[in-house]
Amino acid sequence: MGLVVYNYLTRSKETFKPVTPGRVGMYVCGPTVYDHAHLGHAKVYVSFDVVNRFLRFLGYRVRYVQNITDVGHLLDSGEDRIHRGAAREKLEPMEVVEKYAWSYFDDMDALGVRRPDISPRASGHVTEQIELIQCMVDKGVAYVSDGSVYFSVDAYPAYGRLSRRNIEELQAGTRVEALEGKRNPLDFALWKHAQPEHLMQWPSPWGRGYPGWHIECTAMSAKYLGLPYDIHGGGLDNIFPHNESEIAQADAAFGEGYANYWLLAGSLNVDGVKMSKSLGNFVTIKDALAKADPAALRLLVLTGHYRSPLAFTNDALEAARTGARRLGAARDKVAAYMSARGLPPEEDLASLQGEPAETRDRCVESLKDDFNTPQAAGVLFEAAHRVNTLLDEPSPPEETVRGFDALFREVGDRVLGIIPKAGLDLTGLTPRLMELLLALRTELRTARNYPLADRIREELATRGISVEDHPDGPRWRMDR
Repeated sequence: MGLVVYNYLTRSKETFKPVTPGRVGMYVCGPTVYDHAHLGHAKVYVSFDVVNRFLRFLGYRVRYVQNITDVGHLLDSGEDRIHRGAAREKLEPMEVVEKYAWSYFDDMDALGVRRPDISPRASGHVTEQIELIQCMVDKGVAYVSDGSVYFSVDAYPAYGRLSRRNIEELQAGTRVEALEGKRNPLDFALWKHAQPEHLMQWPSPWGRGYPGWHIECTAMSAKYLGLPYDIHGGGLDNIFPHNESEIAQADAAFGEGYANYWLLAGSLNVDGVKMSKSLGNFVTIKDALAKADPAALRLLVLTGHYRSPLAFTNDALEAARTGARRLGAARDKVAAYMSARGLPPEEDLASLQGEPAETRDRCVESLKDDFNTPQAAGVLFEAAHRVNTLLDEPSPPEETVRGFDALFREVGDRVLGIIPKAGLDLTGLTPRLMELLLALRTELRTARNYPLADRIREELATRGISVEDHPDGPRWRMDR
């Protein structure tokens, strides 16, 4: 079976056919960097990390673009989110942007999310946004009002085709006081007039101001991927008005189509409500990583289908931790078996035969069906159970064990990232480092420096290593 994806533009599954054979252009709406990222962000970006990884696994050459929003994303009150962060921390807006952009990348690195090929910032592409806005003004689909520029929904009858919203119904539900210089309450800002005290503003043909939120994604995706491109990704909650407006801008300005496939991820919910900063029902990625390792958090995300909402509970997190330990234990058991017998790793996944080959095929076919990670993860759990049974036998077939090792590395690590290769090596460096740490801890206890000695033990515990004191000296073991 070829790769099949669910396209929100057509509300159907379609066989994936890239614009250029063998190449994929993918744009994913990135974060607004005014605070630390939370697990709701992880839900989206881990999901699209797997999309990116699997496309490359299938042999596609991918250009993955994910923007950084550092201007123009307004709250319902009209306040720029970056300004809100700057006021909160008494910093310059660009200080806030630098602080939280790097925090976001640190979080993604910790989760094993591969960096995009290009991470353009909205503030670094104001020229392109102004040019795009001017093009729409020239074509009569945008108009100037008191130094601001608005997109005219009336001039674009197809508005609403992605979100399947009817313009008349939308207009009926819009308050008159929402006009603010607009001809139609549904018209959205391409450029906003800036008051003198506004900290982030640029010169433009319409006076000093700043770009609206929607324009940045259209301008930057067109610049780096060309039009039309293959995949547009992001959160399903942004389908209206953000994604809808992106399409309108591109079609009105260029008339060449925009993204061919719209892949949108469901939200992470707490008590049935989307996790968000505004509601205060969030857990930062940094806090989550203090309770669970990256493989567990990735597993938490991937045990739900990317298109579906996912409920976050402490029980769900604990189940993911337990599951990640099971997979890691199977990986370690295979690695120990191979190390003890001096077996080289199998590098050619395509050459696998027997049970490992059948398991690989089931995983790959699951992922070809609109990136069905829950099903693929389930197959890997079956493989882990099979490995444990196999290695309890007196003489397990070596080629089968090597095959499962390759499966864990190629699908579990390379594609899903839930069975990382970087594990504790009981026959290598880890025992020597543990010997050094425990010797140092013993010296600290002898010197009655109990707080520091206890800290070593506590820090090891957070990393899945238990230390027990015995009359003949301390002992350690892995808990995962």
